[in-house]
Amino acid sequence: MPKDERERQILERLTVIQDKLLLLKRDRTKYIRTQDVMELQDQLVEQVRQVNEIRKGEHKGENRLDKVLESCLQLISLFFMTIGRTSEVPAAYALTSTIKRLLDHLTEASLFSPKDLTSISNTLGRLESILEQGDSAHSPYLVELLGHREALCKSMLASLRQQLDQLAEPLQVIYERLISVMRSMSLANTKSKFSTTEVQKLKSKLQEIDESMVNGKFVDADGKELQGSDAVSTLLGRCLLWSDIVLERKGVIPDSFKEKYDILINIRNDLEKLSITQAWSLRETDLYDFQRQLDKIDEARVDGNWLDQNGQPAELYVQRTLLYLIRRSYGYIYYLMNSSEPVSEALLPIYNQLQTLKRCLIEVKNNGGVSSVRELYPYSMKLNSIDNMRVDGKFMAGSDIPEGQGSVSELLAECFDLNYDLRLAAEELEESEDKSPAPQTAT
Repeated sequence: MPKDERERQILERLTVIQDKLLLLKRDRTKYIRTQDVMELQDQLVEQVRQVNEIRKGEHKGENRLDKVLESCLQLISLFFMTIGRTSEVPAAYALTSTIKRLLDHLTEASLFSPKDLTSISNTLGRLESILEQGDSAHSPYLVELLGHREALCKSMLASLRQQLDQLAEPLQVIYERLISVMRSMSLANTKSKFSTTEVQKLKSKLQEIDESMVNGKFVDADGKELQGSDAVSTLLGRCLLWSDIVLERKGVIPDSFKEKYDILINIRNDLEKLSITQAWSLRETDLYDFQRQLDKIDEARVDGNWLDQNGQPAELYVQRTLLYLIRRSYGYIYYLMNSSEPVSEALLPIYNQLQTLKRCLIEVKNNGGVSSVRELYPYSMKLNSIDNMRVDGKFMAGSDIPEGQGSVSELLAECFDLNYDLRLAAEELEESEDKSPAPQTAT
């Protein structure tokens, strides 16, 4: 508990805000309304202002207040995503938290591919522009906090990129293959049914790379050792060792760590399903519970490892397996946050239908169009039915005007344009067929 009486009072108010946010998150009987989120956001910002005023940049050690505040900021961030305000400062908070976690793990494991870094770099670039555009409209404390966090992430990213830059170009390709094989083996290791054949095939790929070395070194066509040969050779050794361990253990986790393993498997599997069906089933605030579970297990490590009931550290196989599941789950959360549409969940059903219609119309167009206007009737009817849902040009949810009107209207217009182009092409085709002379019959 905070020692300062003023902080204790703020903690009480923050706890009330947290409870309201959690209740709102759990309520599935209705869509989350923008005004409900903004009301709680304003209350939270006021408490943040008071905390900042009390501490005036001086803060010694983390207490209960910091944890509740972080929880509230995380929830508000996910709520902003849920209501479609994905390009505003509060929405960036949860994403930066996840990026920081991912970078911590990539740094710790020293296992990452150029694609990992490129994706994170692009996301940080997008977040930077959000912060630049929103610095006057949101809490200065939040903008400053996110600015520091973004700078830290960029610094960590630069450090990781520097490691890759030290590899000669041919070795970067081999390095990426090794990362891919390592991850594939870890995936095979955590499947419900272990396949020895699958892992052996992956191991054979490692052996092929091993056989391409000359006297334990990676060399160029002239026999000269490539820059970064030792680093890639070390990684290859790690991969081969891991393949042997996986083949020996065959996915069997000791009882002392089975509970943690089962929790992580369920989280990974649930997030994987969401990554496939996200457009139809994801409410971004659901990610909060996954994050909290992962954070709790991740932070339970002592010197990077978990301890069993007797205080004994997990063996390498268990440690790597659990870390893989945690990292994979954080990766899914990152993907799901990044994929959040700038549309309120109240409009998502319409938005998703239009996305599907657009894909269908593009597919029809790419396959040569239609032979008659009649074939477009189902698309036209669906588009008109969606268009007729608007009230004074707005898509409504009861008496509310949900966020994302522009995105939905723009998508609807694109579908109408595609449908119109296809109809014109079909009409021209029908006209040309009508004008063409009928085939003459032989007399």
